Amino acid sequence: MSIAEERIERLHGLARKAAAEGEYERSREYVRLARRIAERNRCGLPRSFQRSTCDTCDVYLRPGRNARVRVHRGRVIVRCDCGETKRYPFD
Repeated sequence: MSIAEERIERLHGLARKAAAEGEYERSREYVRLARRIAERNRCGLPRSFQRSTCDTCDVYLRPGRNARVRVHRGRVIVRCDCGETKRYPFD
């Protein structure tokens, strides 16, 4: 595992913790920083990170707090408070 991937994992944990404490602006900064690191080092973001963050507003998604999660026809549908919707098949 490269240094960039380790840092992205660390930032993922920090974003999760900040969102749990209700500090969504701090969580956004961690998500933005992790995305920038991934772009610069040409490494992808982990699937868990991609599915737990909003692509539009960069907030860490917490079901029931700032995201609505539904299952419909074999897909998971996640809708952020900003209006962004993600759909992906559930495993």
